[in-house]
Amino acid sequence: MADLMTVRSEEGDEVIDVAEFEDRVKSGELSPQTLVNWPTLTGESFIQACELEMYQRLHEPRRAYFQRAFRLSKFPWLTSGLILVNIAVFLATQRNGTLSIDDMVLYGGKVSPLIGDLGQLYRLLTANVLHRDAVHLGLNMFVFFNVGGVLENTYRTLDYLWLLVLTGIATFATSMLINDSITVGASGMVFGCLGGLVAFGITHRSLLPAQYRNLLGDAPIPTAGGFLLIGLSSLGVDNGAHIGGLVVGIITGLWLRPRLLAETRHFWWEPGLRALPSLGLLALVIFGETIVGDALPRWRIERDENFGLAVPMPKGWSRGANVFGSRAWYNGLSGTGRATFAAESIDMPEGADAAEAARQFLEVNLQPQALGPDVSHVTTGTPVTVTVGDRDAVKVSALIESTEGPQRLTAYFVPRGRAVFRLVFSWSAEYPRYGHVFDRMVQGLKFEESRSLRLARAQALIFPGSPQGQAAMGREFLDEGNAANATEALSAAIRAEPSNVEVRALLARAWLEAGDVEMACQTAAEAMAYSPSNVAALEADARCEVARGNNKRALDRLEEARILAPGNASLKAAWERLRATQGP
Repeated sequence: MADLMTVRSEEGDEVIDVAEFEDRVKSGELSPQTLVNWPTLTGESFIQACELEMYQRLHEPRRAYFQRAFRLSKFPWLTSGLILVNIAVFLATQRNGTLSIDDMVLYGGKVSPLIGDLGQLYRLLTANVLHRDAVHLGLNMFVFFNVGGVLENTYRTLDYLWLLVLTGIATFATSMLINDSITVGASGMVFGCLGGLVAFGITHRSLLPAQYRNLLGDAPIPTAGGFLLIGLSSLGVDNGAHIGGLVVGIITGLWLRPRLLAETRHFWWEPGLRALPSLGLLALVIFGETIVGDALPRWRIERDENFGLAVPMPKGWSRGANVFGSRAWYNGLSGTGRATFAAESIDMPEGADAAEAARQFLEVNLQPQALGPDVSHVTTGTPVTVTVGDRDAVKVSALIESTEGPQRLTAYFVPRGRAVFRLVFSWSAEYPRYGHVFDRMVQGLKFEESRSLRLARAQALIFPGSPQGQAAMGREFLDEGNAANATEALSAAIRAEPSNVEVRALLARAWLEAGDVEMACQTAAEAMAYSPSNVAALEADARCEVARGNNKRALDRLEEARILAPGNASLKAAWERLRATQGP
């Protein structure tokens, strides 16, 4: 038979076994003055419980005090204040009853590109006080008042504030790792409060008075699980934020001590010390754009083998369509906050002319009618000379007024061989830091061998004696602006096949671009000797005469070539340009 004891209280005598007596002592339910009869030790007499060695060993005064003093009757002022802030923000941001995607971006929602590219960490905080509609706000605030109010009664105010700040920020930081959707709402912070209750139930359930044990000890875990299940089975719910808030809330709650078990303050400045983590974290997110903006974004190298171009690109950017180029990337936003980069190779057979490409861009591409019906006005700046990838280039800037708000645009025109690369960056004027991001992209831009040049080089290596392989490689070198290598490859092709007039004419052009007029003219003359009526030879000789200053003779050569090839638009354009320099 179990060893029994009699406990005397105002309600009368109660017989319990020793194990239950120990549990009541540990939980603080028996005061030191409670009268106890334990026949094994006291015979028929009643003594105060504190006289028993077992009681002295198991009794913890602070736990007993917690058992007697714990209440949830204090009005949650901090929680209520935050609810009022949420309501005020909702009234200030609602225009059509529902917060649009663009409004979420504008007012501070979680927008991964703006956080990851520009360092706008404040969005991890402000997204908590934005809500899509009245139902979204009402549900979150109802749960927040009930759950947050319990925590505010349970923990010290500064500890509760730390839990709110940390879980609120962690909510959307976790969401960023899981998805790129634009999201808002306090539900993640509410899940953080639920996590705090779960942690409290795990660590302090045994201390709770009986009337609170189910509410705070047993209910939080199934409640949190139920809310998660509802979110996972619903569309348009940021479950990543919910999971992040819940997990961080649990971890934070495990480290916090309830106010009734907290250490007594010894110095006046201790509350300030406890406030430092919250203030520090708030300062980091509020001033994050200044603190960490220059270290962002994280980069990857985007290579286009057809263009032979390597550009540093923010890691989160993806391919997209753009009117300014066949190669285009953007930051994932479709409206407010959108930033884009587009590249295009403009073929210019007569030689790359960046200034001419910039002029055409201003006169054709940057006109409002060319940009679409949403554009009302375009203000352009004067083209300036800059350096891009160790090459002289031309830069054009513009401000585009549209229904989506003002857009900044910067275009670079970089000559390379027979092409001009047009690099166009555009971004919302609301986010000027993107200008710095694009400057770093331009600084890191590099020109590499194109796929066609690598294939031509491979063919020449596989068939080293083939004039076709050498000629193809020389043509690719010439197209990419490497005149020195072009002359070497084309000379090798001529040595293998001296009668190839087309290749000789191409070699003459390569010598001209390399700056050796005499070798260019000698090669052109040799091409004419092999075939005086060859169009390519006549064109090469005309270029040579222009280089010597004999424009009249060059015109005669071009005229002969036009007679042989009347439909050649390139010859006609060259003749007209040269004819214009002669005057009437």
